[in-house]
Amino acid sequence: MNRRRRKAAEIQEDKPLSESVSETLVETPSSAPVEWQVSYALTPYPEAVAAMEARVGAIAGGEAAELIWLVEHPPLYTAGTSARAGDLLEPGRFPVYETGRGGQFTYHGPGQRVAYTMLSVAARGGDIRRFVRDLEEWIIRTLARFNLGGERREGRVGIWIAKPGGAEDKIAALGIRVRRGVSYHGIAINLDPDLSHFSGIVPCGIQGGGASPYGVTSLVREGILISMPELDMALRGAFEEVFGGTQAPHGHSRESGNPS
Repeated sequence: MNRRRRKAAEIQEDKPLSESVSETLVETPSSAPVEWQVSYALTPYPEAVAAMEARVGAIAGGEAAELIWLVEHPPLYTAGTSARAGDLLEPGRFPVYETGRGGQFTYHGPGQRVAYTMLSVAARGGDIRRFVRDLEEWIIRTLARFNLGGERREGRVGIWIAKPGGAEDKIAALGIRVRRGVSYHGIAINLDPDLSHFSGIVPCGIQGGGASPYGVTSLVREGILISMPELDMALRGAFEEVFGGTQAPHGHSRESGNPS
């Protein structure tokens, strides 16, 4: 699968921006720091989508700063714009939400850190494929802070951990939508979710199990015994390396809660 087809699995564009492709991973960020916010309670998925859509509109209209919003969700499946009905293996297991992001089915639940990325792609040059590679680089650098080697794979969305014997396990997912030049949805890293919950779907269209070399993993399964706040610190440090500085949400004394 060529790069254009691979990225189509990750991206849903309301309006196309640049069609160019760049191999450079990191572009000079915009000067304004990105707001960084954490929700500590489990966030209902419809509430998250509504908050993202409102914030994207405000960013596009120049009324709000860019935002990274870290959440955990209750157990659920989401279906991206490329999802195939047959990839939902257990329809009654958890709630299923159709979502406008690119990609196929994925799982969200406790123990998985979801980072919703409401960033101006237009302000970063408008090259969506380069932007996606920067998101991948963010994940890779986060994992590297724990001496874990995450890798891209052509034709397979997300970040992967190479295993002995040629097997590979997915540790992080990625899917975005772009509206009025601003991204939303984002990335998800498995810290310590119940990995059996992934068996109700074919994650991102990659069939695992049996003789398949592809599976799912987590930081804890890989022997990285850290807390969610420790992962959040690594995410923030790696984000600032790739995208630039961050700050507390405007008008908030603490970086917690839902976006306003």
